[in-house]
Amino acid sequence: PLIVKAAGHEQMISPGAHWVVSYDPANGREFWRARHGNGFSIGSCPVFNEGVAYFSTGCMKPQMCAFRVDGEGDVTTTHASWKTMRQVPVMSSPVMIGDEIFWTSDDGMANCADAKSGDAFWQERLNQQHLASPLLAEGRVYFFGKDGKCTVVRADKKFEKLSENQLEGTVIATPAIVDRTIYLRTDTHL
Repeated sequence: PLIVKAAGHEQMISPGAHWVVSYDPANGREFWRARHGNGFSIGSCPVFNEGVAYFSTGCMKPQMCAFRVDGEGDVTTTHASWKTMRQVPVMSSPVMIGDEIFWTSDDGMANCADAKSGDAFWQERLNQQHLASPLLAEGRVYFFGKDGKCTVVRADKKFEKLSENQLEGTVIATPAIVDRTIYLRTDTHL
């Protein structure tokens, strides 16, 4: 789940198998819910920007969904901003900067879309599986492939590859950034 301050109160936005639900984290009271389909095994975390929550729906046919968070009750038809099934991850979470949202599909298709409309700015094949979530830092998006290749692109509406770096080992866990340092865990190293 993700805790956000929106629509005049704190909300815990929690995607589930068929619904995304917003709760009051203080007492568990439900604010709103939206049915997104028949997903399961949701491993990704939602992201939030300017009153909209973005999340993927997990197995079997993942969707990337965007819902406004200012509703009450069932907002399935009234608060959906957009949905797409194009190259959506089952495992990893998206990242955002400004009005751009970035994600990579499990089979390695990197995406940049307009966060307001869902329209794709670009899609680029990275040539390996991707289970770790991309990272955003210093105007760059870092895509970590399962076989250890990290592709770094400019966080922009136009695709520009800045570098590729090969790591030893398998990368499944999402790296972390602390004090301008990226911490990576492979199957053999930290």
